[in-house]
Amino acid sequence: MDAREDMPPLPVIDPTTTTDLIVAFIRSQMAQTGFSRTVVGLSGGVDSATVAFLAARAVGPRNVLAVRMPYRTSAEASETDALRVVQVLGCPTERVEISAMVDPLLALMGEAPDDTARVRRGNVMARQRMIVLYDKSVEFDGLVVGTSNKTEALLGYGTQYGDMAAALMPIGDLYKTQLRAVAEHLGVPSEIVAKAPSADLWPGQTDEDELGRTYDELDRTLFALVDRRWTTERCVAAGLDRDVVEWVAARVARMEYKRQMPPVAKISLRTPGIDHLYPRRRPGSRRAS
Repeated sequence: MDAREDMPPLPVIDPTTTTDLIVAFIRSQMAQTGFSRTVVGLSGGVDSATVAFLAARAVGPRNVLAVRMPYRTSAEASETDALRVVQVLGCPTERVEISAMVDPLLALMGEAPDDTARVRRGNVMARQRMIVLYDKSVEFDGLVVGTSNKTEALLGYGTQYGDMAAALMPIGDLYKTQLRAVAEHLGVPSEIVAKAPSADLWPGQTDEDELGRTYDELDRTLFALVDRRWTTERCVAAGLDRDVVEWVAARVARMEYKRQMPPVAKISLRTPGIDHLYPRRRPGSRRAS
């Protein structure tokens, strides 16, 4: 039998069941923490649009604050697409321009290689946006809902304490290719689902160009390595490109630190986060009963 007949498939999910599970997850997290409102950073991309639709289905559109946070180089299409989501959902929205907050720190960076400078600028923007979201969460009295997907989390394609920070991560176990199916099921505008994924950190930037691989290629490889627990050799024997498999495997391992809370040096008998743990529904939480 040709080994390529066993080519690892793209991870497929049932969008209806998946939507129901995520909506139930959001509702349970809201009930456990005692919140009734959510705050979502709306970029105009498919990830944040899908999260906004899921949150609206879980708690109602009026309880979802969609915050648009453009930088001066952000594409006009991003704002247009973000407003498409707001119009369809009928949720409250605010626009917070981050340029005046970001530029003073960027001015202090001085000269740096282009690649390094781009990463640093992107990190500053991502963390500033999260500062805005957490400030709005106090004003709106809502939980910040994250918009990172499984592909990004496994590859570490995100900013620690920036876009990877949140109170809950509804799409954190959905690969990018799975997310599109959920987005279509929810009725996310087709213009958003179809456009090239981009963090919009500089003009013309796309995720796939920056990663050097397509999301289909990455998800097929990640599904084999992570979900199926295949070895590199088995992936290659099944027809996946060795360079891609080795690059993905190395990156997933290297980026583990981004997916965990900071390790604590254990000194005492009951160390916070190790021995001294409460469930999320803890005594003294906002939960009324």
